[in-house]
Amino acid sequence: MIRLKKIDLEKTRVSAVIVPVCEDGPIHDDASIARLADQAMALAEFKGGAEDRVVLYAPEGVKAERAICMGLGKIASVDKETLRAMGGKAVKQAIALKLDALAIAAPLPERLALTETDILESLIEGAYLGNHRFDHYKEKPSKTPLKRMDIMVSAAQAKAHRALAHRVRTICDGTILAREWVSLPPNDKRPETLARAIVDRAAEAGLKTEILTDRALKSRKFGAMLAVGQGSESKPRLVVLRYAPKGAKKTVVLVGKGVTFDSGGINLKSSAGLANMKMDMSGAAAAAGTIIAAAGLKAKVRIIAVIPIVENMPSGSATRPGDVIRTYSGKTVEIGNTDAEGRLILADSMAFAVKAYQPDIMIDLATLTGACVVALGEKIAGVFSADDDLAQAIVDAGVRTHERCWRLPLPGDYKELLKSDLADISNMSSGRWGGAITAALFLSEFAGETRWAHIDIAGPAFASKAGPYCEAGGSGFGVRLLCELLERL
Repeated sequence: MIRLKKIDLEKTRVSAVIVPVCEDGPIHDDASIARLADQAMALAEFKGGAEDRVVLYAPEGVKAERAICMGLGKIASVDKETLRAMGGKAVKQAIALKLDALAIAAPLPERLALTETDILESLIEGAYLGNHRFDHYKEKPSKTPLKRMDIMVSAAQAKAHRALAHRVRTICDGTILAREWVSLPPNDKRPETLARAIVDRAAEAGLKTEILTDRALKSRKFGAMLAVGQGSESKPRLVVLRYAPKGAKKTVVLVGKGVTFDSGGINLKSSAGLANMKMDMSGAAAAAGTIIAAAGLKAKVRIIAVIPIVENMPSGSATRPGDVIRTYSGKTVEIGNTDAEGRLILADSMAFAVKAYQPDIMIDLATLTGACVVALGEKIAGVFSADDDLAQAIVDAGVRTHERCWRLPLPGDYKELLKSDLADISNMSSGRWGGAITAALFLSEFAGETRWAHIDIAGPAFASKAGPYCEAGGSGFGVRLLCELLERL
């Protein structure tokens, strides 16, 4: 549980109070908190630098068992991510000390170049997300999440920002849902299992749901999805989630790539490449987490999540390089590489979404290419769109949430690299370079005239090591980004 609450440390006992401190000036007006910051600054080992931290045990003048003072660096450098990260680090520190609760003293907005809303939103996000642990497979988990987290504010602030606290918790819950699905081992999320898990959770949130089985996909001619999944004993599923508030004037479709395990198919990946391929359904998790969160927030736009779920495995029945398949749209595709499977299931799903729902905007999320990771690293997603306004809106949402995105080009002449002598298009570029671009250009062939953007989340979808407010594993990247975007469309 996390809440905004007025706490008088001179009267109320707490096991730990977190005191953010800047190196070049005070950022609190509460006398008790200010004294704790001054005590920390008097110590030789603490100067308020960005990595400074000190624990004051049984400090005088307050009923706190310990005060954990955490440096933020210089006042001018403090932004939302600084506070978000501090909130996560504070929770980790408390968990390491085997505490069950903490209180975080919120800095004054007039002392920082941030609004009150920015400060409180960031602290709640960092603390709430930092408290998540994926330990379902541990016989004896070594770390126990906190039972209670309080952000210390005035009574007036707590009342004024009650809706903000609800909003942040709801979006963070969607993010944690996505993290959990991504971190599940592949034997526990075969297509039929993951599809059912997503639908059950969506139904609890009041969404309308539908699952298309492999038989339904065959009758409706989802040729690309079936081709990708035909090497696995676990057959493909297409999940459709619908949120339709009264009076909605816009329809947004989210398409999320859901490959529960990607072996590469006949073009088998290397041992190193196979290690984390349970995360190749991160786009599906993000799309589902977003629409569930949006329903909880009572978003004002109609949202449809179209989620293709498959397992890409090699076998005697698997699709081969050189095969030609017919997609839902009617376009034929020559298979140049069976490890370029994500674009195939997205192609069918996008074409279906355009035909069935005529969206005003369509956004797909996918762990699509290693080339995007080469270009942007593990912490930034690539955005591709022919729509300047939509692309910029996604990048701006990434700035506000720190789910960072960078726009990459869609040069028309690169489509030459996808030409096929046998089919309408190849799923693999004939050149070695620009793989993220050619993958996006392939997808663009199935977007029709719809305003469309593709977000390649291959880098940030899975954390190889723990960060301030995310443990190693699924990051839930995309949920906070898209919820921010949807609120501003």
